[in-house]
Amino acid sequence: MSVAKRVTLAALLMTAAAGMAVGGFQVRQYYSGWQRHPRGGYSYRTYYYKPHEDYAGYKHHYVVYHPKDPDHYYFYNPYKKQYWGRCPSQHGGRPIYSLLAEADRRPTISEIPEGAFPKPSKVPAIPESTDKEPLDLPPDEAPTTPSVPANDLPPAAPAAAGATPVPAPAPAAPQ
Repeated sequence: MSVAKRVTLAALLMTAAAGMAVGGFQVRQYYSGWQRHPRGGYSYRTYYYKPHEDYAGYKHHYVVYHPKDPDHYYFYNPYKKQYWGRCPSQHGGRPIYSLLAEADRRPTISEIPEGAFPKPSKVPAIPESTDKEPLDLPPDEAPTTPSVPANDLPPAAPAAAGATPVPAPAPAAPQ
């Protein structure tokens, strides 16, 4: 691939990752790259989404990777401060997800019994979506520098309505 094509492709991907319009199309949902929590020992990426196509700005949740469970990515809702499901870390593009029942959602993974996670089935809708558009699963690649987690809370930094949120480290939480 020529340098010009790589630069154009990189610019297009950066534009899409920033949630901007690409060729007149507004990106509905996307994932940030992995970040390592400075004190928690786990990695996370931000899932940005629009509940509906006309929504101004983006809302967000977090996808958490725990080295103690490398087979799953856990989804955390920072607005409700609870985990709501998981998908296989190596889903291979298959649309499978384990959506927790409302009663089983908790602030830490350690509070959720393994048996509370149902057998993986279809992917749920984008959170709060009005059109039931399916959630896009995160990319299969795991973080490159996992370590043993000290806690299992992702950063919680809800942004003002319409603003693209920037994650901030969460305080350490007891297991």
